[in-house]
Amino acid sequence: MKPARILFVTGTDTGVGKTVFAALTTRSLLAHGFRVAALKPVCSGGRDDARQLHRAAGKVLPLAAVNPWHFRAALSPLVAARREKRRLRLRIVVAHIRRMARGFEVVVVEGAGGLLSPLGEDFDSRDLIRALDAEAIVLCPNQLGAVNQVRLVLEALPAAAARQARVVLVNPAQPDAASRTNLGLLKDFVDPNRILVLPWVEG
Repeated sequence: MKPARILFVTGTDTGVGKTVFAALTTRSLLAHGFRVAALKPVCSGGRDDARQLHRAAGKVLPLAAVNPWHFRAALSPLVAARREKRRLRLRIVVAHIRRMARGFEVVVVEGAGGLLSPLGEDFDSRDLIRALDAEAIVLCPNQLGAVNQVRLVLEALPAAAARQARVVLVNPAQPDAASRTNLGLLKDFVDPNRILVLPWVEG
């Protein structure tokens, strides 16, 4: 069987809409007939993001498989794990994702925080993208500073991932001059075919 295509949803920061986008993407893939799973391997604080992905994929995997590493403190996963005297390594997370991907055509993986936010003792989302040979999807709030933030994340991605990465500008509830002009400016630096705009989603 052909290995699953892995879509890795990351962002320029925490709270930029990664879960909303990952859930919408998962539902869309299901509606188009794909065998799809959604994972949030590492999270800290609340577990609502993982539960949303669990539901979006039709509960095809147990919640414990969608989110095997959950740390209670609402801090960086690395710090939250250390508070619980736990240590998380890249190879263990990669092995879990590859194991869960068996039998699926597409796996949507959501990172925690921004691209370089530490997830464990020796890795962040960039390391996961590289190890999984995943396709990166970079979310960024469509506000003043977005073009700089997107360019910084694309520069930080592994070269192979940066070449095919998609960028998603997440529109604000109330557009302003910056949000109306960011798309046009970003097209000067990123292939327009790799840029999407996510409308504001209430709730």
